[in-house]
Amino acid sequence: MLPSGVDPSQWLTRFGEAGIVLPVVVALALWLVLASRSTRPASSWLAPLGVAVIVTTASKVAFIGWGVGIAALDFTGFSGHAMFAAAVYPMLAHALTAHWRDAGRRRDVLLALGAAYAFAALIAASRVRVGAHSVSEAAAGFALGALASASALWLAGHAQQRLPALWAGLGLAAWFGVMPIQAAPSQTHGMVTRLALELSGRELPFRREDLHRAAGPRAPALSGAAIPAGPPR
Repeated sequence: MLPSGVDPSQWLTRFGEAGIVLPVVVALALWLVLASRSTRPASSWLAPLGVAVIVTTASKVAFIGWGVGIAALDFTGFSGHAMFAAAVYPMLAHALTAHWRDAGRRRDVLLALGAAYAFAALIAASRVRVGAHSVSEAAAGFALGALASASALWLAGHAQQRLPALWAGLGLAAWFGVMPIQAAPSQTHGMVTRLALELSGRELPFRREDLHRAAGPRAPALSGAAIPAGPPR
């Protein structure tokens, strides 16, 4: 149960926050290396994840620094939260269910992966709910992250499990049980904004309202929620 006064959407959306997810990425990568006695499963995931991070960051920098966006779709950049959620949680499910694959429980593995993608989709939807992104931005972020995890799952194959999933699961449960409520807000948005302004030479970031003002009154906003006028987060 959430503490009194905690907005469920605000709580859910934090599960895609870089400051909460990136330590899990590091731990999971090490786990994959130790569990398979090979760097292939980890590298086959970290490579597409790295590309997804670069694409997401580049899209944000392009808009904040130069106003590059798509007014008709209300698009100012990929949602980083949605991208991280779709890239990380399916791989986490893959690692935690390795012993099921060894036991031939293919259906259970598929259900776990489906639940992980569904959870990531809820995090993407929460970005719209809290007013941080438009529908197009959340959907694009989810698709980009899902592409990264799906390619990693296809490349990873069926590595043999050599680490106890129970203790790893308990550790992850403790992490995710505490951090979304207790952790300080991530500073990545401010870092991206400073980078964009440094590269573009601008003093102020482009804002969502600038995108629609430049497109004129005929450019519809397809957000589905009230989106703040500031740069993407």
